[in-house]
Amino acid sequence: MTRLKVGGCENRGMDPRYSRQLVLPGFGASAQARLGEARVLVIGAGGLGSAVLPALAAAGVGTIGVIDDDLVELSNLHRQTIHGTEDVGNYKTTSAIESIRAINPSVRVSPYEERLIAENALALFEQYDLIVDGSDNFPTRYLAADAATLTGKPLVWGAVSQYGGQASVALPGGPGYRDLFPVPPAPGTVDNCEVGGVLPTTVAVIGSVMATEVLKVLTGVGEPLAGRVTTYDALTGRFREIAFAKSAEPVTELIDYELFCGVGVSSWEGASLLDVRETWEAEIASLPGALLVPLGSLPDVIERLDPQEDWVVYCHHGIRSQQAVDYMRQRGFESVRNLEGGIDAWAKANDPSMARY
Repeated sequence: MTRLKVGGCENRGMDPRYSRQLVLPGFGASAQARLGEARVLVIGAGGLGSAVLPALAAAGVGTIGVIDDDLVELSNLHRQTIHGTEDVGNYKTTSAIESIRAINPSVRVSPYEERLIAENALALFEQYDLIVDGSDNFPTRYLAADAATLTGKPLVWGAVSQYGGQASVALPGGPGYRDLFPVPPAPGTVDNCEVGGVLPTTVAVIGSVMATEVLKVLTGVGEPLAGRVTTYDALTGRFREIAFAKSAEPVTELIDYELFCGVGVSSWEGASLLDVRETWEAEIASLPGALLVPLGSLPDVIERLDPQEDWVVYCHHGIRSQQAVDYMRQRGFESVRNLEGGIDAWAKANDPSMARY
């Protein structure tokens, strides 16, 4: 039975809101006290976070950190139930915190309206006892896994796509995300929710599994999913478990995860910018010096573009631009990159005044 060591677990008197879990066999006051003293950082206040955050707050986790730099969009709401219609356009951390406090006012909440990056990950992880990765992209998943390894923090992670999902636990010194996935998938081979869609109840199932694993690791109740990954197929209702062992090279430092995963670009110094949005979009907001060629017109002008140049392609959210990148590579362009997240993500990080068009 694995038990995470956190300080100060004396019984300080239990809130009656926890009475139904206090009577569970093997749980009791000591497990509840451990939850009350625990500090958990949740990466992402989206679909998985919408299942994990309320569950942890309701169970009595004492301190919850939430890191997410995204804004609530209407298309989020079918699965990101921690937000409401009135929250559209606001930071996800804001509505997430409001929901947590409404569920359990005694929980201490720390919001971080920023993206998890290599420059802030280690210092942030050091402040918490356990990390939950509910992110929706491979660079962040590998970053979270490596930062958890370097700081010696348990990591609970999950991922969802369309009708399926998976979840696992990485304990310090044990097998982790890199052992299961030594290399990331090729760019464009795994659709995100915007392109491939996602069943909202699948997100809720995987998020509940993740929250359960957090409670197990914090309290020592049960057997965590360490060295095992559980997968769920909503179309059949079946779960499947796969065991895995340590096999990856030791992690010694954080790296450039956008480069490692072959997506995105943090700088385009010396590169040619190609904007594949429509003309009306470019009139609202655009990046200086960009060549505007709407995606549908790209085949008509491709012969006029220099395949020897270094190209950075962007659109609104990075979906159309990835299609353009794939097309250009098929036509012999060797140095062509996608601005991951599009002008929207770039604006949030560099010029918020452009981010809400």
